[in-house]
Amino acid sequence: MSVDMAMKAAHRKTGKPTLKDYRLYFVTDPRLNKGYNVLEQVDLALQGGVRIIQLREKGLPAQEFIGLASQALKLTRAYDAFLIINDLPEVASSVGADGVHIGQNDINPLEARKMLGKDAIIGLSVKTVEEAIRGEEDGIDYVAVSGVFPTTTKEDVGYYPGLEGIMRIRNCTRLPVIGIGGITRDNCRYVIDAGAHGVAVVTAITMSDNIPSACRLLLEEIGA
Repeated sequence: MSVDMAMKAAHRKTGKPTLKDYRLYFVTDPRLNKGYNVLEQVDLALQGGVRIIQLREKGLPAQEFIGLASQALKLTRAYDAFLIINDLPEVASSVGADGVHIGQNDINPLEARKMLGKDAIIGLSVKTVEEAIRGEEDGIDYVAVSGVFPTTTKEDVGYYPGLEGIMRIRNCTRLPVIGIGGITRDNCRYVIDAGAHGVAVVTAITMSDNIPSACRLLLEEIGA
């Protein structure tokens, strides 16, 4: 391992998230906000008790994404939380983030693992039992069941596995299972009751006037 790679590995947190850490997983979106920029969203969500942040920046030039991720990493480190980069393991590697979240059409999990090392967190979006089983065989750390409820934050969602999909996938894997898609304070408990260990949200946080309070209320509902 080069000196540079060793420094980046040391920058990552030691250990993987616990099931409790996965309860509320925040995915950023610069397009949907109540006047807060992405770094402000991250800071306020951390204040509200979020333990895992996924930085999602579609279309941002690589160097700008790296700069943003570096600043976000400082915030997550201050709260002893985890930073996951959406889609781009090269950005995660560059800043020493804790891991990467990938979709079915992104880099193969095995290749992502080679790039980031054994201690990195690798999450995978899935819709079916087969995708979840294949991901577990490839050594990922958690699955995000994508499309629990209808959502406007992601285009071309296609098939919605729904709550039944959560149940089926939970029964086929030993990995942490996260639900994502249209999840709010009003329906998050249904996702947990279906078998998910946690929920991933976007607008339930970004579109809140009081982000720390919104996070605390979500955590309260999830833990009820």
